[in-house]
Amino acid sequence: MIRSHLSSFAGLPVLPFTPGMKLPDDPSAVAWRLEVEDFEAEPEEFAALVTALRDEVPAAAVRAVVIGEWGSAYERALPVELLIDAAQRWTSLRAVFLADLVSEQCEISWLTHGDVTGLLTAYPSLEVLWVRGANELHLTPVRHTGLRELVFQTGGLPGAVVRAVGGCDLPALERLELWLGRSDYGGDTTTDDLAEILAGTRLPALRHLAVCNAEGADRVAGAVAAAPVVDRLAVLDLSKGVLTDAGAEALLAGRPLTHLRRLDLHHHFLSEAAAERVVAALPGVEVDLSEPQKADVYNGREYRFTAVGE
Repeated sequence: MIRSHLSSFAGLPVLPFTPGMKLPDDPSAVAWRLEVEDFEAEPEEFAALVTALRDEVPAAAVRAVVIGEWGSAYERALPVELLIDAAQRWTSLRAVFLADLVSEQCEISWLTHGDVTGLLTAYPSLEVLWVRGANELHLTPVRHTGLRELVFQTGGLPGAVVRAVGGCDLPALERLELWLGRSDYGGDTTTDDLAEILAGTRLPALRHLAVCNAEGADRVAGAVAAAPVVDRLAVLDLSKGVLTDAGAEALLAGRPLTHLRRLDLHHHFLSEAAAERVVAALPGVEVDLSEPQKADVYNGREYRFTAVGE
């Protein structure tokens, strides 16, 4: 569960924009947060907020934008076209976060999007794109030579989106983060859907790969263990998911991981013995095995859950 908004984004402190506000001395030194107060606000209210930012903040100073509540986020797609329409003015925009909402505002599995492909094509110099939520999310494979960081935080990531990411040509991408989530919240991604990403052919600069928050973390670990892309990684993140001893053993039986700087497995279901084997097998690697979990038992049946779902 995500409980707080970002205080910084893309290396910049986040500052909520209010029409008529006194601008900071250097308006390019912040990430501008756009958010309406009423969670059921009409579309015109958020559109007016974007227009005010365009009118009041020098275009060259808009380097990073964080979108919060846009009104009825649980059923109305984030109006990404408002950002696309500003592309000719916001030529300095390098980082965008779509839907920095917490659960008190809208559950992550309800956050509604549309097709975000146009954002990438409209901003060829964009370097960072984060998206939270995946309800009705669409992406078409594109070539983008500027993007360095791509993050999808979801309670359930559709396989179609993962395949589209794998089909993108992203020669500068250094960090890719996919929160796969649970099947009952739309997370139908399979290891086959991950194949192009794990091959790494279109991701020559990738150094940080997170395939996390996965209900099928053991299957993911098995696929990652044989993945060519692992050889060039500094950070591998399989955290927040339902990783058990079987997944840990598959990971250790695959390609060498001793070159990693960090292996993140926090929020896991490993036995103490399996956790010790992982650490012993990877001397010199920072291994995060914090937040060990226990299965919930109901009527004699065990249940294990990802860190983020609904």
